[in-house]
Amino acid sequence: MAETRNKPENRREENGVVYYQRSSITHEGLTYQRLAVQTHFVERGESYVKLVERYIAPIKRSGDMLSLSEKVISMCQNNVVERKDLTPGFWAKILCRAASSSQHGQGVNEAHTMQLAINLAGLPRILLAAFCSAVGKLFGKRGIFYKIAGHGIDGIDGLYKDSVFEVYHDMALLNPREPNKVCAEVEQALNIPVMLVDANDFSVTIFGKSPSMVLLDTDLQAIIKDNPAGQSGELTPFILIRPAERL
Repeated sequence: MAETRNKPENRREENGVVYYQRSSITHEGLTYQRLAVQTHFVERGESYVKLVERYIAPIKRSGDMLSLSEKVISMCQNNVVERKDLTPGFWAKILCRAASSSQHGQGVNEAHTMQLAINLAGLPRILLAAFCSAVGKLFGKRGIFYKIAGHGIDGIDGLYKDSVFEVYHDMALLNPREPNKVCAEVEQALNIPVMLVDANDFSVTIFGKSPSMVLLDTDLQAIIKDNPAGQSGELTPFILIRPAERL
């Protein structure tokens, strides 16, 4: 389990909201401060608009941008699958043995996760992806399985026993639905540019942006490339990004 980024010396509280100051980051000559805003553990079906109104509205400033974690949005959308609803079949049990764990987490090297992949993409596509992946590995190529499988399988999160949150031991989260719409709704509620991301300690994927978010995906990825939300039990799914001259 990764070490928490929430250091006591970086803890701040403002208007009843707790956040942690992450290290600043400089990109294209401009320095940004990142505030990791702590929330309660978000349950399935909660309103993401109400969440940002509760945790972001009291501390946001003009010029801020907001990063939303895909995991908390998927929980709000109840876009999840439970282990008990997955019964690994013959192919799931066979194919998972040949799968390697992803740099992002467990991957599909577990029978229940592989069965979920089969359910999402269909067995023929998964067999094709597995075959092409095996051939690609002979030439040192990785990541082919997820490219061919598609259907958001590379974004499956959860179903791992080492999570600090017990609920994720037996639950898989899928990619958020309508990410641009989610960002637009949050922007309308708070009047702040928004992006929806899947970030970990290895990479950042931008799922969606609100209408007023003018920065390119590459710029946004650079600003949160070190995953300020964290990888453990931080409970900081919202990152306020504040240009230095506005501190």
